[in-house]
Amino acid sequence: MSTAAETGAGPTASSYIQHHLTHFQSTHQHSIVDFSVVNYDTLFYSLLAGIGAILFLRAAAARATSGVPGRFQALVEMLVEMVEEQSKAIVHGNRTFIAPLALTVFMWVVFMNALDLLPVDLLPRIWEHIAPNFGIDPEHAYMRVVPSADLNGTLGMSCGVLILMLYYNVKIKGIGGFVHELFCAPFGSNPLLWLPNFLLNLIEFAAKTVSLGMRLFGNMYAGELVFMLIALLGSAAAFSGGGVLAFLGHVVAGSIWAIFHILIVLLQAFIFMMLTLIYIGQAHQGH
Repeated sequence: MSTAAETGAGPTASSYIQHHLTHFQSTHQHSIVDFSVVNYDTLFYSLLAGIGAILFLRAAAARATSGVPGRFQALVEMLVEMVEEQSKAIVHGNRTFIAPLALTVFMWVVFMNALDLLPVDLLPRIWEHIAPNFGIDPEHAYMRVVPSADLNGTLGMSCGVLILMLYYNVKIKGIGGFVHELFCAPFGSNPLLWLPNFLLNLIEFAAKTVSLGMRLFGNMYAGELVFMLIALLGSAAAFSGGGVLAFLGHVVAGSIWAIFHILIVLLQAFIFMMLTLIYIGQAHQGH
């Protein structure tokens, strides 16, 4: 992205958005899904969000009392009860691991999504100022803050859910029962139907995995773009004759979208958790 000093003017809207949509990565990425590169920003902020979720739940456990709960404890208890009720309704069997897993998934996705509520330019600008200390040209100091707006990150999470689906299929049904189901369901055990059954089951597992990752990515990516467009409105205000009115519009629009986006942050985390429970619950059932 060219700087104002180099061009004599600020960056264009397209270059501004392109700069914010470029990852800090090991090499240049040639496609939206490229296994030859590592998006360091996605890894870093995913880990940061995970640590934040752990500290949040740890603080709740440390403050838990048997008496009248405070607001924070009451909030966490409501959250735990909600997750437990959903897991009980969906997964029929031992939930010793599954209910805590669902709670962890929900909190992790909430913390990742909530990074989208930070000002668009805050962390990228900070990174541009400290990047020279690591031998990186500030002009190419890219950084995307929201891990769930990266398809690589969300598909990685959905692949984790796929591994859990396969694990519980084998654990509940046994390796023989699972293989039998792959080749004999849903059309029947006739040898002529083995291949269609197997292909259909493979498609089902692939569709669940891809749709789970794409759903979270699509919603968070769209929200990220809206925040960038609102930020551009504020930038335009600085160079326009009616700058005050445009700036007020930028503040109002940004505030309204941020409030609405809180619902998106929570809703997408809830949907991801629920689908995780549903897919694991289906692994406990036979066709």
